[in-house]
Amino acid sequence: MKRSAIALSAILALSASAQAADLGWSGGAAASPIYSSAPVSNWSGFYAGVNGGYMWGTTTTAPAIAGAASNEASGWTLGGQAGYNYDLGGFVVGAEADLQWGNIAHTTAAGALGNFETRIDAFGTARLRAGAAFGQVMPYATLGAAFGRGTAKLTNNQNVVTSQSANHIGWTAGVGLEAQATPNLSFKAEYLYVDLGDQPYNGLPLGNINLTQRFSVIRAGINYKF
Repeated sequence: MKRSAIALSAILALSASAQAADLGWSGGAAASPIYSSAPVSNWSGFYAGVNGGYMWGTTTTAPAIAGAASNEASGWTLGGQAGYNYDLGGFVVGAEADLQWGNIAHTTAAGALGNFETRIDAFGTARLRAGAAFGQVMPYATLGAAFGRGTAKLTNNQNVVTSQSANHIGWTAGVGLEAQATPNLSFKAEYLYVDLGDQPYNGLPLGNINLTQRFSVIRAGINYKF
């Protein structure tokens, strides 16, 4: 009886050892196929993509046109972005630049002078990004420089158009959320506040003016990581 118990114990021990070997478990430092210290996702690398969205904001003129110094403007935007992420193991830092077509505009009736229109034709940003990676999802914040190309146009009552264009330089800040659909493909939603500052527009029939452009952008995009 005693020998039978000893034999049964030995068989059970050998069986347990065999099962552990089949599962890849061991008491040493050998890697296990069930558990790995490698991250579920890796955000490091270069990427590029496209985006589109809506923008709205305020155009301020000095001096005021037709008694209004600030006017609301809105429009659509479409563009592309490229950047680089470095994954520090859950904390992701990187840089991104984008170039956008835009049509954010406002038209003001300028009395006998006709209609006065201001708009942003294109803008772009160069920003730093920092986020926290939760597997395949990464919320992030972003901050950097912004630039834009603006136009001021007066159309008189005889439909004669006089326009001036100028370059604006300012800053931008925002937040976003990006999610990986595959190891190379990700989708993002982003909000940016853009302040392009003021710029003189000279030589218009209504006189020399300064225009200040500030607006918000909400957009969605897709990125491909190389």
